[in-house]
Amino acid sequence: HLRQFTLAKTKDVPMARDGMYYKEFPVTFDWLHNGEGLVVFNLQGLSDPHDRLFEKRVRRYAGFYMDEDPQAKNYDPKHKIIRSMMNGSRGPLLRKATALDWAGDPIDVEHRFKPGHGERNYQEMLDHFKDYNDVVGDHPLNLLATSLALNAYLLTGEEKYKKWLLDYVDAWHGRIDENGGIIPTNVGLDGQIGSAAGGKWYGGVYGWGFTVRDPVSGRMVHRNSHAAGMTGFGNALLLTGDQKYVDVWRRQVELVNKNAKTVDGKLVYPHMYGDEGWYDFRPEPYGPRNEDIWYWSMRREDFDRLPQTGWTAFLSGKDQEFPVSTLRADLATIRAKVQAIRADTTTPDTRLADDPLRLNPCTVESLIHLMLGGIHPRKEGAPLHCRVRYFDPKARRAGLPPDVAALVERLDDATTTLVLVNLNQLDPADVIVQAGAYAEHTIVRASLDQPIDMKLGLSQDVAVGGPTLRVHLEPGCGGRLKLTMKRYSRQPTLLQPWDTR
Repeated sequence: HLRQFTLAKTKDVPMARDGMYYKEFPVTFDWLHNGEGLVVFNLQGLSDPHDRLFEKRVRRYAGFYMDEDPQAKNYDPKHKIIRSMMNGSRGPLLRKATALDWAGDPIDVEHRFKPGHGERNYQEMLDHFKDYNDVVGDHPLNLLATSLALNAYLLTGEEKYKKWLLDYVDAWHGRIDENGGIIPTNVGLDGQIGSAAGGKWYGGVYGWGFTVRDPVSGRMVHRNSHAAGMTGFGNALLLTGDQKYVDVWRRQVELVNKNAKTVDGKLVYPHMYGDEGWYDFRPEPYGPRNEDIWYWSMRREDFDRLPQTGWTAFLSGKDQEFPVSTLRADLATIRAKVQAIRADTTTPDTRLADDPLRLNPCTVESLIHLMLGGIHPRKEGAPLHCRVRYFDPKARRAGLPPDVAALVERLDDATTTLVLVNLNQLDPADVIVQAGAYAEHTIVRASLDQPIDMKLGLSQDVAVGGPTLRVHLEPGCGGRLKLTMKRYSRQPTLLQPWDTR
């Protein structure tokens, strides 16, 4: 893919005439799309942290945003801003963007392609991006770039990556405080809130006030994308354990919802802000990342904001059949997508690069919930937030050993309840349980509840005091394991249990 996009060159779009990628990275684009392109890359180190090419890329990519590459002057260390919402390996776009910058070179659409937004011709593709102009200055989407520095720190342990990430996120934290508890969606090149959007803190592309006309339906649509910036605050939490990075988002949710009003006897809540104040009132309260807030805080009031269905109902003990029902639903999804792949009649020259994504049979969210006690990283290139992760000590690789099953039954701030079973009827198995995707938590103590030939060592109730625990499972046996934990108490790392730096 890196080679393909480097060789792909535009004729009309200025920024990509020498290749859409440069130095194996997008030349200049927004982080709603850069993040999507890095979904796999940003999780690659979890499986193989010793790939030398991966390390070179991790360092290079982070350097684009740490003022280390003279061709990529994306970051202003004085004002602690990324200088444009469009940025990359050739630096920031410091002019108004055009529809051409967003849509790309002209293509034949009718009778050939089916663009994801439903456009019927190239002109409608341009019309879709007609108002996507104000990109100069910083935007919360750029906080997704902190995952590059996080990768580098997780891999190398070098303090410069941690320092840059925290400096940048803390600058945004300060801007939220300065703006009365609401994250601004434009920060000008002078470091002042709204100065590149006519003084409007809510201005800019993908801002609080970004409402545009959809050329296909003719309707006005709201495209406020500030919430993706929470990824950066979650990255800072991973590095520090400081709940201030969660508190600031909870406070924003509360502040926005205080502007609710009654319409036709029903309470409605705003989701956008423009020249006339709050608008886009809906029946559902504002809270685009409530799951993240709860997962990072483990506070009961945050949990209560979530729909009490599916996984959350299971964790509350209200839907004990959820693991079975969701597995059956996932298998049905896989069958449907494979059938759609087999029925697909498109050819390589009538297929856009995004088209196969809807046919991807990989279905992992339920597995992340139930096996790892984690939340899905979404499509923004975020790291993996989970309570436990597994390693096979015999094969010396990440993941559960063959025939071993895992189910996380309960989560709270201090404990994790985990069931492990060896499905193999003939051979024993050992599994290493790690606290967190990056060993960021500490297992204080482990005890067995209802053990069936599952051994923690000499005792079935042991003090651990570290990030990992080795469990032995006899053939066809297992049990319930209660782990007392201290969350976000260790420096995260991509090193595996048997590694030393």
